[in-house]
Amino acid sequence: RLFDLDPDLLPLFQYNCKQFASPQECLSAPEFLDHIRKVMLVIDAAVSHLENLSCLEEYLCNLGKKHQAVGVKVESFSTVGESLLYMLEKCLGAAFSPEVQEAWSKLYNAVVKAMQRGWETLPE
Repeated sequence: RLFDLDPDLLPLFQYNCKQFASPQECLSAPEFLDHIRKVMLVIDAAVSHLENLSCLEEYLCNLGKKHQAVGVKVESFSTVGESLLYMLEKCLGAAFSPEVQEAWSKLYNAVVKAMQRGWETLPE
């Protein structure tokens, strides 16, 4: 869904200087699947530290710096969030109530806000 929403994100996913010819090629690449696992580990850490997200602040800020360094724009995280919510809705079905959607949105937005500080701390 990510590349359906924003095809311009595809060039950001280059591994070993290899540019993917299509979203399907990227989606099936082992490096992309590893990236998705890492994203899910960040989500898992946020869920595990739900009551104290501030303990992840430095890690998330540094993660934001890394994303900024490879050309990711803060705005792209909206598309990632929309894709995440879409996946959760498809996986959870009827259990994905408006309350569940709101909770996931708040958590994701808190993670992105912390990552965004990585952009803000970079020198001009």
